Formats: sequence, C-alpha cells, structure tokens
Amino acid sequence: MSVIHPLAEVAECSIGEGTKVWQFVVILKGAKIGRGCNICAQTLIEGDVVVGDRVTVKSGVQLWDGTRVEDDVFIGPNVTLTNDPYPRSKQYPDEFFGIRICKGASVGANATILPGITIGEEAMVGAGAVVTEDVPPKAVVVGNPARIIRYVEE
Repeated sequence: MSVIHPLAEVAECSIGEGTKVWQFVVILKGAKIGRGCNICAQTLIEGDVVVGDRVTVKSGVQLWDGTRVEDDVFIGPNVTLTNDPYPRSKQYPDEFFGIRICKGASVGANATILPGITIGEEAMVGAGAVVTEDVPPKAVVVGNPARIIRYVEE
C-alpha cells in the first residue's frame, strides 16, 4: 500500500505499491512513479516524468518534464535537474531535453545536471558536481565541470 501524506498535492498519476510521498510534495498529472520509492518533502514531479522502482528522491528536488529515472536510483537533497538548454521567460522550447539517470546510479547533494545528460548505470555523481556531459556506467564524477576520478569497483 502506498502512503501519501495529507499535505502532499498529488494529481491523477500512477504511484506504485509501497511508495511513500511525504509532505509538501507536488506531483502533476500523468507522472509515473514505481514501487517502493521514497519521495521526500518539498519535491516537485512534473507530468512527463517516469520514476522506476525503489528510487529515493530527497528533499528539495524538482523532476522536470522529460526526466527518466530508472530503478534503484538515489537522488540527494537539492539536486538540480534541468531540461531547457536556453531558458527564457515565457519562451518555451518545442521539446524539452530530459535527463536520464540509469539503474543503480547515485547523485549527491546539490549536484547540477544539464539538459539531455545521461548518468550511466551504477555511476556516482559527487555532491556539488556540475554535470555537463554524459557520465559512463560505474564512473565516479566530481567537480565543476564534473570529471571522472575513478570507477566503481565490481
């Protein structure tokens, strides 16, 4: 059974069994959230977002249209995901460039990920990193711009 806090605002969407949605979360119509997820307080999830199973989204994160998050992903507090490479007030692109975070990846607190980026399977993005290019599977990236410092061992 899913648990939705009474102070969350959840539109018509799909939320899997065992997922917890905490207070002050906003989920827009059409979003798809898998089973066993933990969507922490003060999170926004737009309608064209797909979140896999057993995903943790910590407080202060916004998942914008086009974002795809696969199973077993951790997204730390205040991670910034973007989807518009040239944002202007009241000028919207024909399409948004969503971010893909692949299975088992972790994104540390306050990291920023630019539009259209893919974070590979089991990769780790360090806290505060600014990710400007795709991250290969199992890579550990840190810094601004993010650079590979090693790979996760088997």
